Amino acid sequence: MKKIKTNVLRLLDQQHINYETREYEYDDNHLSGEHIVHQVDLEADEIYKTLVLHDHHEYLVCCIPVMEEIDLKKLAKASGHKSVEMLHQKDLLSLTGYMRGGCSPIGMKKKFPTYFQEDILLLDRVAISAGKRGLQVILKPQDLIQYVNGQCVDVIR
Repeated sequence: MKKIKTNVLRLLDQQHINYETREYEYDDNHLSGEHIVHQVDLEADEIYKTLVLHDHHEYLVCCIPVMEEIDLKKLAKASGHKSVEMLHQKDLLSLTGYMRGGCSPIGMKKKFPTYFQEDILLLDRVAISAGKRGLQVILKPQDLIQYVNGQCVDVIR
């Protein structure tokens, strides 16, 4: 079986950051976090999804547990904005270089301010998209946060 190397994995290799990967069956009809949780043998709170948002001037990235919902008011306050909203799905690829279901905070076309749900600090490991639908990368939260120069705040409902 050929090993998949995404841009995310190449960037982690360059920084000598240890990681492992897990593949799962990607299905456009089942984009729920539950779909991934049942396939990757990790706890739901160890799997984070990457959301891209904006305030009409600036873009920002937020990573939260896959089964949770973002609180836009909390994120706006934590990031120093009046309000923020989700980026429209049709703009995701051109802005980040990633498709929905394969968006990672690592390796976007530009570096954006990145926020993590603060509970990530309680974990020994966290899984995020490896930049491709159906592939997760698992690494230490501290390595991830440091790599993207992220901030940990409370942003879920």
